[in-house]
Amino acid sequence: MGVFPGGRASSIIEKTSPEDTGEFRRQIVAINTKRGQRSAVLCRKCMHSHRMELRPLVMCFALCVVYATSKPTEKKDRVHHDEPLSNLEHDDAENFDYDHEAFLGQEEAKTFDQLTPEESKERLGMLVERIDEDKDGYVTAEEMKKWIKHSQKRWIYDDVDRQWKSHDLNGDGVVSWEEYKNATYGYVLDDSDPDDGFSYKQMMARDERRFKMADQDNDMKANKEEFTAFLHPEEYDHMKDIVVLETMEDIDKNGDGLIDLDEYIGDMYNQDGDASEPEWVKTEREQFTEFRDKNKDGKMDKEETRDWILPTDYDHADAEAKHLVYESDTDKDGRLTREEIVDKYDLFVGSQATDFGEALTRHDEF
Repeated sequence: MGVFPGGRASSIIEKTSPEDTGEFRRQIVAINTKRGQRSAVLCRKCMHSHRMELRPLVMCFALCVVYATSKPTEKKDRVHHDEPLSNLEHDDAENFDYDHEAFLGQEEAKTFDQLTPEESKERLGMLVERIDEDKDGYVTAEEMKKWIKHSQKRWIYDDVDRQWKSHDLNGDGVVSWEEYKNATYGYVLDDSDPDDGFSYKQMMARDERRFKMADQDNDMKANKEEFTAFLHPEEYDHMKDIVVLETMEDIDKNGDGLIDLDEYIGDMYNQDGDASEPEWVKTEREQFTEFRDKNKDGKMDKEETRDWILPTDYDHADAEAKHLVYESDTDKDGRLTREEIVDKYDLFVGSQATDFGEALTRHDEF
């Protein structure tokens, strides 16, 4: 049983079918605003009547609460950073491996390494048609950047596809709020809430608020793009406000709409009566006072919280897109034709043999 990775800030159900009705079916309801944050994992036994047994649910939930509230061994990180395009060194004088992983994503880059140069060129040419969004026969730096970002976030789209199948119940190509609500909360709303203050109804209301934010045409039905924004709001500019709001709601324990120093530290570290605290906690206290609380009123407001959890990072995808265009743009018109990209195929994709001026044989390690 696993928790949906990477930024799902509210609840998601993941279902696995039992081999027979006597086995356990599991549903995962992950409540988090960032990887590694508080998660509640709910188990239910699949009976012939499909009714949830409350005792196993509460026992499972209690175990999760114990885990979530135990003293952390490392700092919780609520900050959303873009992952590097590749962990390899970017040195085109040596090889183009970094560019391959940036352009295709790490796993897809490996598949090209097994192809002949002719096969790599053919598949690259097919990709160019997808990158050229407006179908004008040219790939701009902006289109290249969008493609690189898509390649780097492919795991997100794979997970959305998986979630889509379990939520588009009537197969009409959209996920309505009613479909999502019934699939996610249909079995738990009739049960009593746990004693620790956790509320299914509050969680559902929070999800509905986010669903409405993602639903840009306001029909309470999400197409694939809107559903992706709902599940991964940190990836969309128009969803950033909801990411900030949910984070503040998680941390703000006294309900004043702000985050003070105690709340900030308490979200990261459970002192649990221990007078001593790790060095990183002391550093975070200094970070709050010197950098997070910019207006020095002792609290973080919405804008200060946004600057903390959604920093303006260096745009690696934009830099790589401009690099690829510059290196391949033979006629220097600032855009690429299919021919220009395929002619420079070894910059974009690998193959069994890659040319760098001279014919070099690339030996892959297996």
